[in-house]
Amino acid sequence: MTEKKQNIEFIDPKVEREEIRGFTVRSIMDGSLLTLRSFVKQLPFILFLVLLALLYIANRYNAEKIIRQVDGLKTEVKDLRAEEITTASELMNLNRQSKVLELVEEKQMGLRVAKEPPYKIVKNY
Repeated sequence: MTEKKQNIEFIDPKVEREEIRGFTVRSIMDGSLLTLRSFVKQLPFILFLVLLALLYIANRYNAEKIIRQVDGLKTEVKDLRAEEITTASELMNLNRQSKVLELVEEKQMGLRVAKEPPYKIVKNY
């Protein structure tokens, strides 16, 4: 019962020190860094960080696109509001009695202004 069980998960500290000493610019350039046990062990975490970075970049581009759309829509709403006010004022101008008389005379419709006010017809049974 006094036997020590060796945990297979851990890398021998001597091998790990040698791998750390072997971490140079040359090992990066020739690709031998990718074969080190410590690097291979950390590969899932590195891939996870890369995935998070890509998601962050995509989210940023999407947010900027939405901001540009909102700004464009705000400008369009301002333009349409100004157009609506202009159209409403023109319509109010066309509905005045003097303008209606001018248009009737211009189109020669043969209509004239009533001299007597309208009256109500009442039918008795």
